[in-house]
Amino acid sequence: MKKYFIIFGVVLALLASSCNIGPKPINYGNDGCHFCSMTIVDRQHAAQFVTEKGKVFKFDAAECMMNHLNEIDKTTVSLFLVNDYNTPGELVDATKATYLISKNIPSPMGEYLTAFDRKETAIKAQVDNGGELYTWEELIDKFKMKLGHKTVLE
Repeated sequence: MKKYFIIFGVVLALLASSCNIGPKPINYGNDGCHFCSMTIVDRQHAAQFVTEKGKVFKFDAAECMMNHLNEIDKTTVSLFLVNDYNTPGELVDATKATYLISKNIPSPMGEYLTAFDRKETAIKAQVDNGGELYTWEELIDKFKMKLGHKTVLE
């Protein structure tokens, strides 16, 4: 009987841990981008989102995540995360980040899109490198316009 309680406890613990909705670490150099299938190596430009069911989608660049959002129902996503350029490997809330598109800061997919956790650091990077700043909402609009058709993001 004790054996069954142990098995039940293990199964219950596995079920509880599998339902956690949160980010998963990116295994740089091994994980592949869900959108373009490239290996994720750049710790300054990677991104991920987590669905309401806890499924994690990892991307080698924020632009891959933005392009993939045009293919899904955005309302099913619970968390949007991007790497902070000034803190490589650290994921931050993508909806609160400030974005810079500057030809002087290359990103993995050639969109020159870089995320900053704080607006002040994004402004400093803009002063140093040129380019244009965007909020999350503005970035969504930019990527919808780029595709030239209506999407589920509207």
